[in-house]
Amino acid sequence: MTATAGELLEVLWGRASTAPASASQMRVLLTLEHQDGINLRTLSDALASTPPSTSRLCDRLVAAGLVERVTSAVNRREVRLHLSTKGRAFLVDLRARREKELEAVLALMPAGKRTALLEGLEAFCRAAASQMHETAEQSDDRTA
Repeated sequence: MTATAGELLEVLWGRASTAPASASQMRVLLTLEHQDGINLRTLSDALASTPPSTSRLCDRLVAAGLVERVTSAVNRREVRLHLSTKGRAFLVDLRARREKELEAVLALMPAGKRTALLEGLEAFCRAAASQMHETAEQSDDRTA
């Protein structure tokens, strides 16, 4: 069931293309959206990638105007990464296109099934949040 749902979402979201960003570049954009101003090392760790690979990803995103590199005011050797205005607009537009695709599919579903889907998704979100909270607590316990 999860594989089928995942594949259907990929096909559906494929209609709302992520061009000009690849899947790896999308991960960078989404990470920067939630961790604005991180440095390359922190981004590499978040992506479970090497700094040279992450740097090349960022080079392409900077060239596309989606990411900005800013020298740190505290340490001139450190560079902070930020989504550019264009990068933020790209994510807003992508989400709007994906939402439109999902709305078109939901409109084809009977009202009762949409309600059941909503209840299921709410339960899923609660379970995922609980699991993330437990994982964070376990991580905190190991570092204490």
